[in-house]
Amino acid sequence: MEALGEGVEQKGLWEEAKAKFEWLSPSKVKDSKGRKIGDKFFDKRSLQIPAHVLNQMAASQKQYWSVKSQYMDTVLFFKVGKFYELYELDAEIGHRELNWKMTVSGVGRCRQVGVPESGIEEAVEKLLARGYKVGRMEQVETAEQAKARRGPGATVQRKLIQVLTPSTAMDENMKPEAVHLLAIKEELQLESNHSSEARVVFGFAFVDAAAGQFYVGSLGDDSARSALGALLTQVAPRELLYELGGLSNETMKALRRYSTEGIRPHELTALQPHNDFMEAAAVISMIDSQGYFAKTLKDSNKDQPNATRWLEVLSSVNDCKPATTALGALAQHLVRLKLGSLLENGYLAAYEVYKGSLRLDGQTLSNLEIFNNNADGGESGTLFAFVNNCSTPFGKRLLRRWMCHPLQRINDINERLDALEDFRNDSDLVSMLRSGLKKLPDLERLVSQIRRFSSSSFEATIPLLSNRDRRQKARAFGAVVNGLLHGIDLLQSIRSYIAEGKLCSSLLLALSNIEGLTEAHGVLESIGRLMDEKFPNLKEQSQKQSFNIDDKDSELLQNVLSEFSLHQECWRQVSTCLAQVDVLLSFTVSVDAANGPTCRPIFTSSCDGLSKGGILKIEQLWHPFALKAESSGVFVRNNVELGSHSNSYRAMLLTGPNMGGKSTLLRATCIVVILAQMGCYVPAESCMLSPVDTIFTRLGASDRIMSGESTFMVECNEASSVLRYATPDSLVILDELGRGTSTFDGYAIAYSVLRHLADSVDCRLLFATHYHPLTQEFAAHPRVILRHMACAFEDMNHKDLMKDRSTKEINAGKWNLTFLYKLTPGASPDSYGLHVASLAGLPCSVIARAEKARKIIHARVSSTFQRNEHRMHFSHVHEQWFRTILDMSGLNGSGCNFSDNEDAHDSLICVWHELQSSLRESR
Repeated sequence: MEALGEGVEQKGLWEEAKAKFEWLSPSKVKDSKGRKIGDKFFDKRSLQIPAHVLNQMAASQKQYWSVKSQYMDTVLFFKVGKFYELYELDAEIGHRELNWKMTVSGVGRCRQVGVPESGIEEAVEKLLARGYKVGRMEQVETAEQAKARRGPGATVQRKLIQVLTPSTAMDENMKPEAVHLLAIKEELQLESNHSSEARVVFGFAFVDAAAGQFYVGSLGDDSARSALGALLTQVAPRELLYELGGLSNETMKALRRYSTEGIRPHELTALQPHNDFMEAAAVISMIDSQGYFAKTLKDSNKDQPNATRWLEVLSSVNDCKPATTALGALAQHLVRLKLGSLLENGYLAAYEVYKGSLRLDGQTLSNLEIFNNNADGGESGTLFAFVNNCSTPFGKRLLRRWMCHPLQRINDINERLDALEDFRNDSDLVSMLRSGLKKLPDLERLVSQIRRFSSSSFEATIPLLSNRDRRQKARAFGAVVNGLLHGIDLLQSIRSYIAEGKLCSSLLLALSNIEGLTEAHGVLESIGRLMDEKFPNLKEQSQKQSFNIDDKDSELLQNVLSEFSLHQECWRQVSTCLAQVDVLLSFTVSVDAANGPTCRPIFTSSCDGLSKGGILKIEQLWHPFALKAESSGVFVRNNVELGSHSNSYRAMLLTGPNMGGKSTLLRATCIVVILAQMGCYVPAESCMLSPVDTIFTRLGASDRIMSGESTFMVECNEASSVLRYATPDSLVILDELGRGTSTFDGYAIAYSVLRHLADSVDCRLLFATHYHPLTQEFAAHPRVILRHMACAFEDMNHKDLMKDRSTKEINAGKWNLTFLYKLTPGASPDSYGLHVASLAGLPCSVIARAEKARKIIHARVSSTFQRNEHRMHFSHVHEQWFRTILDMSGLNGSGCNFSDNEDAHDSLICVWHELQSSLRESR
């Protein structure tokens, strides 16, 4: 770095400072264990200072470097009088990020920048916004106190009192989105004692510091790390902690992939094995001895002592050992950040990625653009943006959780739909409730903040800043008391509507019927009167205005905080219930503002006699947020039917032109299912379905350059997950499977996957393809129906219109291609790729040459796939059916029992359908 001052003298000081701190140069840096940069276990958080250097330092220098050497990953502000200063490497950051002038001065005549007390908050906010961790070393005594205690020349004592990070933000200026810090631990576990195959297990723990809520859990995963992707999408961590050298290459690839695919970017922080990622037994001992999570609530056993509830939570996790190790790493990290009080006052709960809900893995959430669009990673054009009309920050956070975990139990879904129907029938009530909710502060975070403030050790932590913190306590406390009073009034108004018979929903009754609500309301009123009496000017004081709270009032405030904290469970329930009301109202507003017809979905069990498998019947389906520019913003509605009492088709083989609307139809179908199982009305005129257990998607063609995966590898990974985990209750969406490799290999894979899903799994399946021979292969399959997205051609000279004609009959230069976006029976005669290429602006000469080449290629492919006309009608599928029948009948000498074999029965049924189809055609 060049000298920033002027003149020879300043430059000389600069060179002297550089020489003095030569041990900070990258070639000489070692961590606290003596490891150099480049060592795979190098700990970038720590620094080893040469002994002779440390011995020569002055007292204030030793103060600074003894802390900085353990926080090399943190920008460390050092309080000197009325200023905060940054030194050496941190000074470079201050100069670069904040444009502060660098000089040579400060502790030990080193490079330094500084800011007055009045500017520290703004500086910290800027650094946090740019992803830095920021620590503050405060003076814990005055110069006079130091002199009186230790004599003349005594150095003022300083302590690192807090380390702020983007992932542990807790201040009132936060955005409404939840901010999470996540720790993961990977393990390989054998499938069984007699198997050499191992499964991947992740233990994880994360915290929402602003809400004071900790979660712990585990998940098993596949080679594509689809479950890990779901966790990362649901949690959206700002920072992820992992064990150095403890993650496989596949997992590291997944972490990089999901950090760039529209999910909120996260910092990856490597922690030390053993020291940070301790064994489960050591973690349990640490939590017990330190008294962490002592206030954890366990509704199933409220009489159980608090001290053991957190242990029951841990025991409820399936793979509790890696989960406990991850929780220990998270706790160790927070202690290092001086957030021990967060652990002492935090609640611990079990977290299941797919608990009792419709499973949406990370790839599906990305493919369907649920939270982030695929254009720029923002919220615009996503399902979340369409549904989100929440009035409160805590309602918005709950909405995200509901979208990650759509329900599966029909009774639970109908409870939400009943509440939504009640709200839709009373617009005045909706308007009153939404108006009231908009006046509420972020109760979830404020209640957590007050819980931390009620800790007796809080004020003693920063004695010289106690008056500032007293003001902060008073403001936050006044806001939460008034907010809770207003929120309880809203819940009681819902209760009165129910008593008058204006609302019938059992869910709304439960939300407004919190135990002890009347008593809690009385407590709040008395606290409110006391606050108004003792701090009459509090409401008029702005956040930056100063006013004093003396020791007597501070003691009174602390006592009131303690009384308030006795009702923590009630305050938590109030904010939770208000959040649910907010989300249901958000559904109401979204449905009423929709640009097309909406309906209440009707759920039926897959075993109620209507069908042997899953049902999905949607009439007049439209995509709620994918306007077609080509269709002038008009939605073309379509009917989708997979399985019902009238047919056995649960697989749709979908063809049609490029840009014809196939992908939009596939996404719209998935969105209807997600909205329905969230308990929301859906974009259609009618909808009947049985609950879906998992939505699998393979959409579009893409590679993963950063992780070294080709387009075809990505396709195969996603298809592998579908084939391994799909059940008859699943919904599978496959779009253009097999196009990442050669035509023949791709066709063979598409054929085989479709055959397996239709014959063996029998799930609800939408299979879009440009492999048109598949339509001949599956034309007579009893479980597969052929559909295509229609198009039309307009004669450029005579304005004649022809629908769904083959390309060999239509010259691309003479006819205009028009997309109709209409789902139509049968197969499309072509993909019309040359016409789409013409629309894209390829030169006419290139199109003409392509037409000639196409005819030659088509002839060759035709001779390969269909040797004669009989081969067209007698497909590979039919051939396999007959082979199965022969094998199972014993005519081939196998001796198999035909009567006990389900495959033979299915094959006979398929052949019977084929014979019937042939008879109909012959007539």
